[in-house]
Amino acid sequence: MTSTVDLTTRAPRGRAHWLLADCWNIVRRGLTHYQRQPVNIAWQLGFPILSVLLYGYVFGSAMRVPGGGNYKDFLMPGMFVMTMAFGFINTATLVVYDATRGVIDRFRSMPMASSAVVAGRGLTDLLVACAELAIMMLTALAMGWRPDGGWGFVAAFGLLLWLRFALIWIGVWLGLLVPNPEAAGGLFAVAFPLTMISSIFVAPQLMPDWLGFVAAWNPISSTAAATRELFGTHVGDGDSWIEQHALLMAGVWPVLLTLVFLPLAVRRFQKLSR
Repeated sequence: MTSTVDLTTRAPRGRAHWLLADCWNIVRRGLTHYQRQPVNIAWQLGFPILSVLLYGYVFGSAMRVPGGGNYKDFLMPGMFVMTMAFGFINTATLVVYDATRGVIDRFRSMPMASSAVVAGRGLTDLLVACAELAIMMLTALAMGWRPDGGWGFVAAFGLLLWLRFALIWIGVWLGLLVPNPEAAGGLFAVAFPLTMISSIFVAPQLMPDWLGFVAAWNPISSTAAATRELFGTHVGDGDSWIEQHALLMAGVWPVLLTLVFLPLAVRRFQKLSR
């Protein structure tokens, strides 16, 4: 299979126009799949709700927060982060389905930008992530969670999407690497310890020293701590440098992840079928 045709052959509107048009067509395709397969989106949106109910009601009474405070206030921002972190598995699964069914090869045989295929997948997943967050927050509000309003709430929502944006490129890259959808499902074994060894469910201060250090420096811990602060939930705050600068690192970690994995994803796509 030959590589994607040079966009200059699609003038006269220019390269930028066709890049955006290609990206939008990929987004439309992705959203159409969700529309025609409601069971998939029901599971993708339903799992976060079940997780909030399970951890909030079943385990909530058995957990404590350093310095006191309501565990539900500590948990809810962490659950939002967990949903964003687990999202890369869905991304990888969808990408590997397209790769194994020849869809990506068909894209590469068409006069379209290779970066548009990757960016379109990312934008689609980001739109779905917005829906996931909105549904989870409504569920949390129904359970009695009451964050501070205003710009802090908006900033926290943005930080959660910022993390999801960075993890999308890890999912795309892994989806282009793994051989089949079954292998993509095995990525849960990577995501599970990534979320458990963090500050999502338990404050790092309550862990053994070495494990607490690892959990505090987990990128998703910074987002969890920053969103708690922005939501007005000052519970479980740590005293290490990384915990005291959670807002800063919640912005920096996704930048570093994107700088590493976005080029890797685009390069991997360009190398397919050569």
